Amino acid sequence: MSCARPTGPPLVDATTPPVLILTGPVTRGRVAGLCDDLRALLEGAADTADGADDDDDADGAGGACGAGAVVVCDAAGLGTPGLMTVDLLARLRLTAGRGGGRIRLRAPDPALLALLDLVGLRFEVEGHPEQREPPPGVEEEVESGEAAV
Repeated sequence: MSCARPTGPPLVDATTPPVLILTGPVTRGRVAGLCDDLRALLEGAADTADGADDDDDADGAGGACGAGAVVVCDAAGLGTPGLMTVDLLARLRLTAGRGGGRIRLRAPDPALLALLDLVGLRFEVEGHPEQREPPPGVEEEVESGEAAV
């Protein structure tokens, strides 16, 4: 008995998230436009997940536009990180959260990650395991013989 191989194009992963390419220099004027672009990508991701033919939300007054959707923000072209870059990423994160989605950074500069860490913003980075704070009440193990701090 043998199995026939399927004909036609190979299977495509429908869960590949949309990508928002970020380029520098970042200015105040570009931040609002990039937030609008992110909102559109989240809505497109939600339409793809829900079936694009649903018109239940035609008046735009529905719930979250991209509930659970992820948009990858390609940060390779941002250049030297600065406070405007931090502001942009914070606003993109806020926009995604308001839409029920989230963002993931692709190829961020190590200096950008250090600056984000310095200001207390942590982002999911493609190719890196998620770094989360330990749950409250969880403490590190103390070696025997060491004084508890």
